Amino acid sequence: MSDVVTDLSELVASVVEPLIENKEELEVTGIDEEDGNILIEIRVNPDDAGKVIGRQGRVIKSIRTLTRAAASRKGAMVDVELVD
Repeated sequence: MSDVVTDLSELVASVVEPLIENKEELEVTGIDEEDGNILIEIRVNPDDAGKVIGRQGRVIKSIRTLTRAAASRKGAMVDVELVD
């Protein structure tokens, strides 16, 4: 895993961790895709998924915006997904 993927994964984890109750079940995975993009997958306890998504998806949208802004400074494209 490259430094950019590690940095973005840590950024997402640091934003999501305070939002959830079951912190030990938080898993953030960064994947370098073949097309050069980066995929960040967030896995949380199903009870915490609503907190990560937020009302009308505002929280996950903000996480995506923050992550994309950080990635653009490194010249990378990133997508963030909440995995069931």
